[in-house]
Amino acid sequence: METRIAIIGIIVHNLESAKEINKILHHYNQYIVGRMGIPYKEKGLSVMSIVMDAPSDIIGAVSGKLGMLPDVNVKTVYSK
Repeated sequence: METRIAIIGIIVHNLESAKEINKILHHYNQYIVGRMGIPYKEKGLSVMSIVMDAPSDIIGAVSGKLGMLPDVNVKTVYSK
């Protein structure tokens, strides 16, 4: 199956969501190329970026599951 490169940008407004985020990312870890998380204490949030190499439906599933979490904003950018 053909894969695509994607970046999932995540802003976490409530750090209690971190456990669920990590659970989702762990489930799809075979598709994750890298991840970066930056706590922004002054604003009380965290910013994450996840680089994936996966089929489009897998990337969509990860983005969708993350986006359904409370106080979590997600945007995904796909390669051509």
